[in-house]
Amino acid sequence: MKFSLKLLLWTMIVMAAAFGFSGFYFVNYVFERALDREAGQALDESSILKFAFETAALNVPAKYDVLQEDTTRQIASNLEAGGQDTGRMLRISDDQKQVLYAADGFTADDGLLLALDENTKTYRVIRLDDSYYIQTAARVEALDKRLYLETMRDVTEVFHDRATGFVVYRRVTVVILLLGTVLMHFISSWLTRPIRLLTRATKRMAAGDYDYRARLVSDDELGQLTADFNRMANALEDNIIKLEEEIRAREDFVGAFAHELKTPVTAIIGYADMLRSHRLDEEKSFMCANYIYTEGRRLETMSLRLLDIIVTKRQEIELQMVSAESLFFYLYDMYAAKKNMDFHFTYDEGMIRCDASLIKSVLINLLDNACKASEPGSRIDVDGYAVSEGYRFSVKDHGVGIPEEEVYKITKAFYMVDKSRSRSRNGAGLGLALCEEILLLHHSRLEIESEPGKGSCFSFILPWEDGGPAAWRSGGEGGGEV
Repeated sequence: MKFSLKLLLWTMIVMAAAFGFSGFYFVNYVFERALDREAGQALDESSILKFAFETAALNVPAKYDVLQEDTTRQIASNLEAGGQDTGRMLRISDDQKQVLYAADGFTADDGLLLALDENTKTYRVIRLDDSYYIQTAARVEALDKRLYLETMRDVTEVFHDRATGFVVYRRVTVVILLLGTVLMHFISSWLTRPIRLLTRATKRMAAGDYDYRARLVSDDELGQLTADFNRMANALEDNIIKLEEEIRAREDFVGAFAHELKTPVTAIIGYADMLRSHRLDEEKSFMCANYIYTEGRRLETMSLRLLDIIVTKRQEIELQMVSAESLFFYLYDMYAAKKNMDFHFTYDEGMIRCDASLIKSVLINLLDNACKASEPGSRIDVDGYAVSEGYRFSVKDHGVGIPEEEVYKITKAFYMVDKSRSRSRNGAGLGLALCEEILLLHHSRLEIESEPGKGSCFSFILPWEDGGPAAWRSGGEGGGEV
């Protein structure tokens, strides 16, 4: 059952119960007030009749010291005649409950007399056939006799009005409930509209339409639920996009890896087969062996770099304070005497918070790429200096450069701008991918500026800790050049 239908049914049930109870209470309240009014009039009339009877008994001639039954009947008949227009009936009984006079139609029993006390009067409501009456009883002292005066007053109209009131109220209630049902149908549909829109959105998303969002049509709790659902959908869509990109990247990675394996493996198999199946002179044998060795080294380099990338992604690094000077002296020792390049190292002294071994790996990869992109003897500048965001490292070469449309691709695994140049220098296309992973662990990223034919500049910033820019000077001030 739909929520709007449940809301409609429960509202109608509550309304019906409320109208039924209030209608019964109202009609019954009016009826009781009318009945009390009739009872009061009947008791007042009984008191008047009692006074009139006693007065008439006192006017009996003095020669009679007793009240004769005929006189009693005559007085009762005269009193009865005076009340014919009001529908009131009269009955007189002696102290033995024997009826002395009764009007036509006075058929009530004498049970009310049994409830009558000494100086009191009482009444009750009785039903005779299809009519209702108020019966009153009062004690009368007339001369030497004690009599009982009873009256019956027709109040059928009061009960009829109550029955009519219930019928009218039921009809009014039915009409109001029918109109209320129609009105509540539209109200419940309007109130549950956000739920229907939310349901439609969930079905669309379940069908694969992740761009679809539920329309926000209210600012109440359902509106808040819709807004939360849309935020959840946005997060879900972002995660799905990331997963799709990750899957696509893995597929590209596997494809690139298979392609990169194919070339050296094919060369190794070809030259190995040539050595096995042909008698070659020493020069050709050395050439074949050198090709096998070179391609084997490239496979080794590629496998080690892949292992580094996998380990780096799963690694939890421990940051420590490291002096910038120690990093630059390490690079100087590694490259100044071993590479046929013109290296220039310039740095600001200070303490940097990082994983020294990983940052060294980043800098070594950047320097290797700079060497591969440059001709022998070219200048390569390695700089380190403090900026507002953190400590910036940069490696700048004056080599072949990178086309603008290729810049965003070079951090992808196995991507090489000049494959022939990279392979000739044992490049595997994995160095910058490894740098990117390491820098992500340090909450940084690789920035690349390049112009074909003029060279490239690779830089990254290691962000400050809570101490801000002043923290890097904790190890000393000044700078250096090696």
